[in-house]
Amino acid sequence: MTKPPVPSDPIVGIDLGTTNSLVAFHDERGPRILAPSDAEAIVPSVVRYDDDGSVVVGADARARAVEFPASTVSSAKRLMGRSLDDAASDLAYLSYEVVAGEHNTARVRLPDGRIVSPQEVSAEILRALQQRASASLGVEVQKAVVTVPAYFDDAQRQATRDAGRLAGLDVVRIVNEPTAAALAYGLGTSQESRTVAIYDLGGGTFDVSILRITPAEREGETSFFQVLATAGDTRLGGDDIDQQLVRVFLTEIRESLGVAEDVTDLDAFPASTRRALVSFAEAIKIRLSTEESAQIRIDLGEGRTYERTVARAELNAMMTPWVDRTIEACKRAMREAERTSGERPAVDAVVMVGGSTRIPLVRDRTGAFFGVEPYTALDPDRVVAMGAAVQAGILSGSATGSLLLDVIPLSLGIETQGGAVAKLITANSTVPARATEMFSTSVDGQTSIKLAVYQGEREMAEDCRLLGEFHLAGLPPMPAGIPQLEVEFLVDASGVLNVNAHEKRSGKRAQLQVVPNHGLTRSEVEAIERDSLTHAREDMTRHRIVDLIVNSKLDLKWIGERFDRFADKLDAAYRDELSSKIETLRGFVQNADTDWKSVDANEFANAKQGLDEASVRLQEVSITESLKGD
Repeated sequence: MTKPPVPSDPIVGIDLGTTNSLVAFHDERGPRILAPSDAEAIVPSVVRYDDDGSVVVGADARARAVEFPASTVSSAKRLMGRSLDDAASDLAYLSYEVVAGEHNTARVRLPDGRIVSPQEVSAEILRALQQRASASLGVEVQKAVVTVPAYFDDAQRQATRDAGRLAGLDVVRIVNEPTAAALAYGLGTSQESRTVAIYDLGGGTFDVSILRITPAEREGETSFFQVLATAGDTRLGGDDIDQQLVRVFLTEIRESLGVAEDVTDLDAFPASTRRALVSFAEAIKIRLSTEESAQIRIDLGEGRTYERTVARAELNAMMTPWVDRTIEACKRAMREAERTSGERPAVDAVVMVGGSTRIPLVRDRTGAFFGVEPYTALDPDRVVAMGAAVQAGILSGSATGSLLLDVIPLSLGIETQGGAVAKLITANSTVPARATEMFSTSVDGQTSIKLAVYQGEREMAEDCRLLGEFHLAGLPPMPAGIPQLEVEFLVDASGVLNVNAHEKRSGKRAQLQVVPNHGLTRSEVEAIERDSLTHAREDMTRHRIVDLIVNSKLDLKWIGERFDRFADKLDAAYRDELSSKIETLRGFVQNADTDWKSVDANEFANAKQGLDEASVRLQEVSITESLKGD
């Protein structure tokens, strides 16, 4: 696919975060994060000032922060536009010195005596983002939309503009982070007013915002986003869980080594040990977001090791008080929103922001509190930057009308056995749209089913666009064809696709959420449609043969098992007829498996139908003999 042309004066979107920062750009394909091909998309919001006057920004500065604690500045965003008195509560958590500057504003004093403002620190981060954006787009980037927390006051917003100016960027618009998150999902394109909750849980902070989105009065205008209420906790994030896990590990290590004194305080350990323990804990937490258990193994020296399995249920128990605090903040925000709006608002959507919202317990509790399934289709670490890029696209004209998804542009379905695609929602279906279909297994004893969701008009998965994959695990082993797998596709009014899978016999469930139209231009959609027409006859024939192969294999299995068991109960003529039809169908399957074009679909179907009809008497014999108890 050819890339859309980049304008000579592009406007990018920047998420200038406390912990991490990103830059994104919007064109006719939608928003995308900008990064060099060999670099991580996320830039840690960490700046190191070396003795030789050079400045290091990002991953390297963060990785070596323990070596250079006094000259490495992180969380500068907390100091933006604040007095030294305002920032007093944050100082205990910072490794560098903070002093009073002009008008008692917070400043950073470096070991060499230099004084730098939080704006200057942020400018270094913005400059690094500007450079990667210019390199990615191939043109000089000079304009940006920058996001800030909803609770930032005028001084903090002006400080953010000043940081952009110092970086050589024209900050054309300051956008609230919750508004950006809503924009990334197209929540401002509805024709009706909506109330949206933005649940933002990062590494170190939590905040929740309740927005009222009012549609634009005229086409082409931007919807109005009003922040009804905000609440949060600046001392609550994923880092707290990492530290709690570390304390558990240290307590158990102390007991295993027979150490009497309490050594659960991380500050009592060398920097390298602290980093290793926190890394172990973070890795465990991440794995438990997708798995039921995870193992840790630490070499303690002298032939001793510490090994531990952490179950998701155990982590959930640790996290429950922590998640309770976020829910309490949500309650405060809803009460404030009620006071602001004069009524208790019903939340129409919940958007999850921040890496810690990947934790299943967080998503479950948030959805239960607000009474709606949270939006998780977009990467929670990137959604704010992508929303900033959408706002930039609106300002530059590239996002005009691009977010409104009145109909499904391309069909949506799942891959079935043999590589075909079963389409549940067809192209041009009006949104919201819902479809449900039943599936089963084709192999005996399956305990896990992989579901791959595709978008496109062709009949085979290899010719369609993969949107995402997920697994339904923990199924009890059953014969092929026995599991009853109900798959539901639901595309809501904002164009977000929720896929839910439910195996009815075991009760197991799994789900996936994606944005199906993300990353495709209108011309690319039209090309896909044309391609499907060109190959329509061949694709339909191949799909039919693939389905015949799958269903014939099941027939051969079930009929073959009964034939082998009850052959001596059949008369010779019928036994020979049935054996012949079994071998004929098996021949079609073998040939089609090798080369689907080598068989005639009609003849294949007739062979399958012939065996199905001829096997009726065998099924009757099987039932009769089973009732006899043989």
